[in-house]
Amino acid sequence: MNFTGIIIGLATFLAIGLFHPLVIKAEYYLGSRCWWMFLVAGILFGAASLLVENIILSTILGVVAFSSFWSIHELVQQRERVRKGWFPEGPGHRKQ
Repeated sequence: MNFTGIIIGLATFLAIGLFHPLVIKAEYYLGSRCWWMFLVAGILFGAASLLVENIILSTILGVVAFSSFWSIHELVQQRERVRKGWFPEGPGHRKQ
């Protein structure tokens, strides 16, 4: 039996499950100006994906990299959800 697909699928499911609340908490405490942290994480995980020889680990690192990149978009969307009142405004928001 080949478990590669199941392992990668599970890792993708877990990465998405981790990044969803991570974006919400990051936006709550830091505001959307923390986008650069997700960019740096994406670049680092992407570089690690290129350097690792194990195909499963390389793929998982790539999934985490692109989950980090997608989180930048989700931060903007989360800011809009907060603006609409769907989520509470946290201490990471600057008063204008």
